[in-house]
Amino acid sequence: MENNLVQAVMERGVRIPNPESVYISGDVNPERISGDNVTIYAGCKIVGSKSLIMKNCTLGYEAPVTLDNCMVGESCRLDGGFFQGAVFAGGNTFGSGAHVREGTILEEEANAAHTAGLKQTILFPFVTLGSLINFCDCLMAGGTSRKNHSEVGSSFIHFNYTPNQDKATASMMGNVHQGVMLRSKPIFLGGQGGIVGPVKIGFGCVSAAGSVIRRDEPGNDRLLLGGSFKDMSVPVHYRIYQKPAEIFNKSVHYIAALVSLRQWYRHVRSRFVYDDFSKELHKGMMLNLDACIKERIVRLGDFCEKLKTSKENLLKKGRERTSNIILRHEKAIKQFQYAEKIFNRKSADIQLNLEGRLFIETVEKKIDVHSKNYIKTIQSLDREGSEKGSRWLFDIEQSMTEKLTIA
Repeated sequence: MENNLVQAVMERGVRIPNPESVYISGDVNPERISGDNVTIYAGCKIVGSKSLIMKNCTLGYEAPVTLDNCMVGESCRLDGGFFQGAVFAGGNTFGSGAHVREGTILEEEANAAHTAGLKQTILFPFVTLGSLINFCDCLMAGGTSRKNHSEVGSSFIHFNYTPNQDKATASMMGNVHQGVMLRSKPIFLGGQGGIVGPVKIGFGCVSAAGSVIRRDEPGNDRLLLGGSFKDMSVPVHYRIYQKPAEIFNKSVHYIAALVSLRQWYRHVRSRFVYDDFSKELHKGMMLNLDACIKERIVRLGDFCEKLKTSKENLLKKGRERTSNIILRHEKAIKQFQYAEKIFNRKSADIQLNLEGRLFIETVEKKIDVHSKNYIKTIQSLDREGSEKGSRWLFDIEQSMTEKLTIA
């Protein structure tokens, strides 16, 4: 059956120089692989009924590629590695040695060099990753073009797993409501460095090479330097959280931003669908974003469950029940149930307000000029139009964060 599918995609026009070395599983629909200038090199595997490959794509030029239920937009080049449950919006390149897993979205012209690992990662247009990078549980925006883009230097790590064994650690470089407008200054994270999540960094910020960033920098245009520790040995207390409100609130802000991004995908990106392939690609982006929102809610819930143990451990150590740290534990635990309902409801039924409707009308007029080219259309918006769209998205975020964050 698989050999028949290889033959079937070749008959559609796909170039496979060594067809005997290529594996296509029986659940792959050949009609979801474009025959227009697509090349699949030796050793590649394509599996999964969701797999989609649009025109002008190249797989496996440097090393074999495994593509498992991924959606690959136009003019992408995946040179080698493992890709599972990811969506590439178009014009993306990824070097060999990739390890890209579910919940990942690379928007237009976002790129990575060799040996980069991503999971639950959203990169806005033009964002570029160097080599030897682990960048899971992140959203990164910033930049206006391929020549003016946000970048992560080689050997960078986002530390997304704590000694208390939780992942309420998602970090945001830039933001959604301004980042989608493609007008913001780029962010540069220096090589041989890292971020200890959850952290939020403003547009235009630069972290010096070798720095490990542990604190938020909400301001823009800042140089960040993370110093090294002195040699020391101190007691460590497992299953205790010292700043529960801070972690809870950062998770709330991150999820709210993803919910607002979902409205952007729903109301703006949907207008750039132009054929069956692009329709399926947009559907895949929506599904992956839904998966990201669900993942963050689950991780926040896991964190709040661990707060129950943390609270009991603090009480055993002599903390008063009326102390601030115990009260913040209780607030976070109680607030999660409300937060879960709000996020699930907002993801499903947010209605366009007046600002949103006016912005969509502006976008539609620009689409008529730029023939459904997403990048050119968004870049053509004037400052007033962009600010209108940003306010619409920011209002969506605030409608949740104002209700859910705790003191």
